[in-house]
Amino acid sequence: MHRNLRSFRFAPLSVRMTLGVFALFAATVQAQTTPDDIVKRELATSRSYETLEVLTDNIGPRLSGSSNAAAAVRWATATFQKWGIPATTEKVMVPHWVRGIEDARLVSHRNQKIFLTALGGSVATPAKGITAEVIEAGSFDELKSLGSKVKGKIVFYNNPMDIDLVRARRSFDAYSKAVVFRSEGPSRAAQYGALAVIIRSVTSASLRTPHTGALRYDAKLPKIPAAAMAIEDAMLIDRLLKKGERVRMHLVLTPRTLPEVASANVIAEIRGNEKPEEVVLIGGHLDSWDLGTGAIDDGSGVAMVMETLRVLKEMNLTPKRTIRCVLFMNEENGLNGGRTYFANHKNEKHVAAIESDAGAAAPTGFRTTLKGDALADLERRAQALASVGAAHFETTAETGADTSFLVEAGVPGFSLVPDPLHYVDYHHSAADTLDKIDPKELAQDSAAVAALAWVLANR
Repeated sequence: MHRNLRSFRFAPLSVRMTLGVFALFAATVQAQTTPDDIVKRELATSRSYETLEVLTDNIGPRLSGSSNAAAAVRWATATFQKWGIPATTEKVMVPHWVRGIEDARLVSHRNQKIFLTALGGSVATPAKGITAEVIEAGSFDELKSLGSKVKGKIVFYNNPMDIDLVRARRSFDAYSKAVVFRSEGPSRAAQYGALAVIIRSVTSASLRTPHTGALRYDAKLPKIPAAAMAIEDAMLIDRLLKKGERVRMHLVLTPRTLPEVASANVIAEIRGNEKPEEVVLIGGHLDSWDLGTGAIDDGSGVAMVMETLRVLKEMNLTPKRTIRCVLFMNEENGLNGGRTYFANHKNEKHVAAIESDAGAAAPTGFRTTLKGDALADLERRAQALASVGAAHFETTAETGADTSFLVEAGVPGFSLVPDPLHYVDYHHSAADTLDKIDPKELAQDSAAVAALAWVLANR
């Protein structure tokens, strides 16, 4: 018998009656707790910005395999434990890619410097670099029509984001249309004998800040160096080529791919008191790109899901189902964290998976795979989200990257949708820093995630 239970059993009757009344009172208070109570408490006492500040300012960029990523794992685990929340780590093997030197100049035009950055996973140029003519392609069809003209040249993909879509708050639709040149462009160009690829950065705004991101090499084709240029430099080269001028670039990239590194997902949870075997997962990714400090992508998501457990713990709330926070490692350049979590936990009963990986502007609602009566029922139960502008639910097929493995297996998916207008202005760039985050909006986002998790864990 537990020591506390033994003490209770043999305590005087008056003490047992007092403790019993207290327990009954606590249970009654918890039963009466509503999502609105959680929203109000979070807005009044939020520490999400404080958490994000430590992650970004004290730890900094957290590219998979780096010492900073390892420090973030230790910090997150210790922070949960300091809050009195059980936390553990689960091993994840991750790639270890290191950026190196990045230099480009237009030798044809008085050696003008071009601001660019290597795409994640890119191979290196020769140590002395590549000097070659630049040829432009606005689409893969145009690349195909150029055919043999591409051989021995640097292919420049000039595909701007659709600003009309961005202004219509459909930034991620615009991003999806443009990002294919980053992910597939290098191998497509290698197919025609290109020496290297440069793309127009996938972003809706720029102050000569290039944006990185992962590429995917086709294993059947040669691997060639690839980088993203700042918008201003892409426009410069486009103007020169449109005037019929010959553009030659000297390009030096020295990234290295080192052996894989053992890293970890961080897992913390508040166990359910009625159906603990049923899990509502809330997640964000702990890794980031190395140019900025990963405040938007995805330090803010990490702060939101950590804050959810903190505020529930502070309110002494225990859900009916288990609410589990997972801080995934390696979303940016591999998804090994999401893949490993699914392999380890696919036989557990997940009833929902919420992912936050879209920044921390004012919340506008959630994307979800739910539809029909199930969605209508949830909307009735989640009316408290309206107080922070997050009561709108949009049915979509996909809701997140790390949780995609669970969703594909049939688990209902959810993803927070902060206002996307300026998200792509900063993400994957050196401008992704803490100053882009509004503390009040981050608290609203955290309240939305916490309230939705509570509703799903108790419905």
